[in-house]
Amino acid sequence: MRHQLRIGAGALVALCLTVANAPSQAPDADSRFERTEAMVPMRDGKKLFTTLHVPKEPNGPVPIILLRTPYGIDGRAERLLRNYFKDMIDDGYAFVLQDIRGRFKSEGTFVMTRPARDPNDPKAVDEASDTYDTIEWLLKEVKGNNGRVGMLGISYPGWLAAVAMLDPHPALKAVSPQASPIDMFLGDDFHHSGAFRLSYGFEYVAMMETDKTNFSFHFDRHDTYDWYLKLGALSNVNRKHFKNALPTWNDFVAHPNYDTFWKTQSLEPRLTRVTVPTLTVGGWYDQEDFRGPLKMYELLEKHDKKGQNFLAVGPWNHGGWASGKADRLGRVPFGSDTGGHFRKEVQAPFFAHYLKDAGKAPPEARMFLTGANTWETYDSWPPKGATARKLYFHPKGKLSFDPPPERAAEASEYVSDPANPVPYRPRPVRPTYPGPEWPEWMVQDQRFTHGRPDVLSFETEPLAEDVTVAGAMKVKLFGATTGTDCDWVVRLIDVYPEDYKKPPELAGYQLLIAGEPARARFRKSLEKPEPVKPGAVEEYLVDLVQGHHRFRKGHRIMVQVSSSWFPVIDRNPQKFVPNIFEAEDADFQKATQKVYHTPAFASRVELDVLPARTK
Repeated sequence: MRHQLRIGAGALVALCLTVANAPSQAPDADSRFERTEAMVPMRDGKKLFTTLHVPKEPNGPVPIILLRTPYGIDGRAERLLRNYFKDMIDDGYAFVLQDIRGRFKSEGTFVMTRPARDPNDPKAVDEASDTYDTIEWLLKEVKGNNGRVGMLGISYPGWLAAVAMLDPHPALKAVSPQASPIDMFLGDDFHHSGAFRLSYGFEYVAMMETDKTNFSFHFDRHDTYDWYLKLGALSNVNRKHFKNALPTWNDFVAHPNYDTFWKTQSLEPRLTRVTVPTLTVGGWYDQEDFRGPLKMYELLEKHDKKGQNFLAVGPWNHGGWASGKADRLGRVPFGSDTGGHFRKEVQAPFFAHYLKDAGKAPPEARMFLTGANTWETYDSWPPKGATARKLYFHPKGKLSFDPPPERAAEASEYVSDPANPVPYRPRPVRPTYPGPEWPEWMVQDQRFTHGRPDVLSFETEPLAEDVTVAGAMKVKLFGATTGTDCDWVVRLIDVYPEDYKKPPELAGYQLLIAGEPARARFRKSLEKPEPVKPGAVEEYLVDLVQGHHRFRKGHRIMVQVSSSWFPVIDRNPQKFVPNIFEAEDADFQKATQKVYHTPAFASRVELDVLPARTK
């Protein structure tokens, strides 16, 4: 969920503000703005460091745009004015940035994704109350505002925006949660369907809770794959490094299952109404918070009576829409300035419409179609007309829309060895932050694992026509293990033709469309895990969330199955233990895994597919 402010914070513009604090002498990126600092008081007496960026010559009353963040605001606005909010400056706004409680220059104690306060305690605080108190202060202290406030942010700031709209100040009139997590056990940053995101979780917790600023853990090896492997079992983390001093890691250890701790943090049960117009934003290649935006839109849409719930998803990594053209990611081109398109044609009009009564609201769903490199507009998401199609696993690595025949070979198998886990990206795996590969690993060529003996690959023949996925993507896998626990990692891949020429460096490329784990212990319940019976065939659901991708004619669709994805996902001991965070090195063992492909146990991918285009 970490998102550097150079990409995801708010620029600041508009309005003749008057505050008691003297203007700072810090340089501003745009000569049209005056920068002011303030310590804004909260209801419990703590004060939060805040910067206000005000246009020197406002053209009448202006709204306020607020961005709150744990990543430090001092000196960041200059970059934001040049990028994230560049297309909003001329519309006229005042932009306000704030360090949240307990981070950088703000007072108080930081709590990771702070749970909701007790509504019966008037002195209790949470991020919604801090936002409410901040808005109340701004409306009183800033002269010339038009009484409307908008809020946005990417990643953790996006989560803060989402929390604010659950209990909004009356002046909060538009909110855009961007790349926001929604449930830290079901998806997004720390777990995917209960499987722990090791390298991200370890490095993020070290960054956020070692001190009040952004701390970088020091690895003594260039390849963190090797470092995490030598670390051994997760029980060694506190023993060797954190020494029980970092609260969030201790929470991981104390809450390995989907218990009340995780459920009280989840936004899902709280998204029961659309309180203000909401523009939810996500990226198809978001390596941190992909599930959150799509689920947030889905849940709010059930309660949207006024047509104020909007969605925009582009071909971006985490926050990739906030600066620059975003016309490519890694080696994969997108054919246009997708970042500029979003900022100018979606984000700026959304806030102008609801905060200034200018222009039109955005379309219901503005969605980039990867593979075709086009923007599509829908009246709903997923779009109407999509139907489920099934791609079945077959013996000898074949994948087909035809179900397996009666006499199909029973299963394909491999040996999973925790001492030699499948890497999630090509080695060396440099640190998440500031490692240069982390933002791009989801579009890296998957041929680096293709052919490993512990990776099964199922592949179609070259497609006779385009297959356009728009909506749900799920895998129903029938598997058995010789162990008592295991992971099933499934990756959906677009295989480019060997004679591909635009560009030629993508010839034979294996582009990851989606990949997710399923942890066997949670196959029946996330709350109450249980061991697997060795050799028993079980059905596993691997939720690939959603997609909007065109597999082009002549391409192949591939599915890869393995039992590790390291170190982005922690290693499963493959022996059931009550708590994997407390497992010891001796608990890890090899296991033989079988993936079935018979009529009775028909492992398959189920994709929501749009009808073929008519010529």
